[in-house]
Amino acid sequence: MEYSHDDAGLIQQPIGYWTWAAYDAVVTRTRGALAAIGTTQPQWWILAQVAQAPQAKTRGEVTATLQGYLAVGSTMVSEEIDTTIARGWITQDAEGRLGITSEGRAFFEKAAALQKELWAERHAGIPDDEYLTTLKVLQRFIHNTGGQAWHH
Repeated sequence: MEYSHDDAGLIQQPIGYWTWAAYDAVVTRTRGALAAIGTTQPQWWILAQVAQAPQAKTRGEVTATLQGYLAVGSTMVSEEIDTTIARGWITQDAEGRLGITSEGRAFFEKAAALQKELWAERHAGIPDDEYLTTLKVLQRFIHNTGGQAWHH
């Protein structure tokens, strides 16, 4: 891989720019791949929350978990839950608990396989120890600047 600068030059590069560029590249690729199979990234998050839950989660629980993802907010999560219900992928009972349908399970498995391929693509040539260091450094940047971030 050819880098933008030599090591001395890279040390002087702005983290804000490079974290934004990485975000933009990863999210654009992920959203494009999901769109190609007929879904959105928030719909994938919802399906994953419902399909992988050991017990049924309520709409409120799913919204609370996902609303901070990429700053989408509770309104968008709610709209995307409605869309997954309308598409027949999940159901909602009278108490607001969400369940996955057989059609939703089949689509979830297809999307999960795609996500696995995307993970491998993103991580190509990056050993686990370097990935771990990267996440720890990014979390330190967040801490040092007074930010907050958490992923389930």
